[in-house]
Amino acid sequence: MLDGLTKLKFSKNPFILFAPFLLFYIGLVICFPTHGRTGDEGRYLIYAQYMYNGVLPSTEAGIDILGNGPGYSIILMPFVLLHLPLIWITLLNAFLYYLSIILLFKTSLLIVSFRKAFLVSLFWACYYNSYENMVLILPEVFIGFLICLLMFFIIKAFSQINWKKQYIYIFFSGIILGYIAITKPIFGYVLLVILIGAGTLWFIKKDSVNYKKVVLISLLSLISTIPYLIYTYNSTGKLYYWSTFGGNNLYWMSSPIEGEYGSWLPDPKPSSDSPASAGSGNGVGIKDAQDFDDDASYNHLIFLRHEKDFKKIGLLSGVERDDAYKKIAIKNIKSNPGKFLTNCLSNIGRIFFNFPFSYKLQHPSTLLRLPLSGTLLFLTIFSLFPTFINWKKLIFPIKFMVFFAFLYLGGSVFASAESRMLTPIVPILLFWISFVIQKSLKLNYHWK
Repeated sequence: MLDGLTKLKFSKNPFILFAPFLLFYIGLVICFPTHGRTGDEGRYLIYAQYMYNGVLPSTEAGIDILGNGPGYSIILMPFVLLHLPLIWITLLNAFLYYLSIILLFKTSLLIVSFRKAFLVSLFWACYYNSYENMVLILPEVFIGFLICLLMFFIIKAFSQINWKKQYIYIFFSGIILGYIAITKPIFGYVLLVILIGAGTLWFIKKDSVNYKKVVLISLLSLISTIPYLIYTYNSTGKLYYWSTFGGNNLYWMSSPIEGEYGSWLPDPKPSSDSPASAGSGNGVGIKDAQDFDDDASYNHLIFLRHEKDFKKIGLLSGVERDDAYKKIAIKNIKSNPGKFLTNCLSNIGRIFFNFPFSYKLQHPSTLLRLPLSGTLLFLTIFSLFPTFINWKKLIFPIKFMVFFAFLYLGGSVFASAESRMLTPIVPILLFWISFVIQKSLKLNYHWK
């Protein structure tokens, strides 16, 4: 079947080859229009509105100015400027996802056969776990597109013989990586680790052209983020400060309370008229929140279980709040390391399967994630062994992208996460898996 596909003229044009998926994605966002109020959508839109007006929101506006990087909101600014309907933003998501498929296909063709390049691109095209992000105004689809673009330029940067072309690809790799960092702050720390690691290895092996290229890419990335880092320094007095959400995520990840699995929860507030207020101050003896039939009871239960902490944190905002969260989280981890590790294991479950969450009923929809995420997890684990055994034989861009992906995953495990955090790096995992399979297995299937 695939052998016959390669003989067709349109197979040489990935824009035509994957065009049916673009039509499907457009239909998807039309059938499920967003209202702009789901999850973090509102924050990104309001941030874009403030940026369009030439200012950033103050704490008094009820928005944490350093809650997320400006990268995605910059993309939203033209839509805000032109007062376009929200569906135009999700239509952009559809096009970006379609382009990410094409980029993954073209990049994979540089190192594997047509068959494997087509199959991994098809897997990404059919990765329905990411469809929920496509119909929302969230940055995951945009970052996935940037990741695919980064892979393409990275491969080109390390494979070109012409030095002039190499520097062009190195430049674009650095700019794209920097933009990824100001879009999703965790990549800012990934960038720093890569820069320090590559710089150290280049110092040891001064004749290594590959490490030199990584250092150049990392430095360009860092330089491109300097305007944002100068702003955060002026706002906080802290060097290399990316977001005020890190402490909040770490706090919930460090929760020592039984029945809480490290998933993020909204800041709870006390409510004297809540039926749960009859319980004890530490929440002992109170039933799970799922046993209450209104949000006030659910909110108050969480407050009772974290009352001691939120009496300290409740009046703080911005950087002070972030610092307070981190201090309590570190204390929780030191006093309950076993529970923290358990929460980290739960976090891995959320990253791949969006389960388990604290105070949430089980839903059959979780089962829908099992086929694709289970396959991806199995192939990832399978690919680790030949990768480690043959590490020295791997081409350098594969090493770089694998290190990049697992640094991000490792950091995500220690901060409260969910399955949408996995989506952006799925193309890297697929790209790496296709290379490992090509080099490790010799398959002689005859497609008919």
